[in-house]
Amino acid sequence: MVGKYLLFVWKPSGYELREADGEVPAVGAEVEQDGTRLRVTKVAPSPLPGDSRPCVYLQAA
Repeated sequence: MVGKYLLFVWKPSGYELREADGEVPAVGAEVEQDGTRLRVTKVAPSPLPGDSRPCVYLQAA
């Protein structure tokens, strides 16, 4: 799927919710955020009320 989506990004200080554009990465894919490789662990509905975008959950790879 291509379009706008959310990233739930793991950071040592906690999680951060970000917006992204493009193709939603698949579970198991690795992406880079802030110079760190992160793995997609889940793709789910947005945690924000009334938001139809998917949310990609990322953990340290």
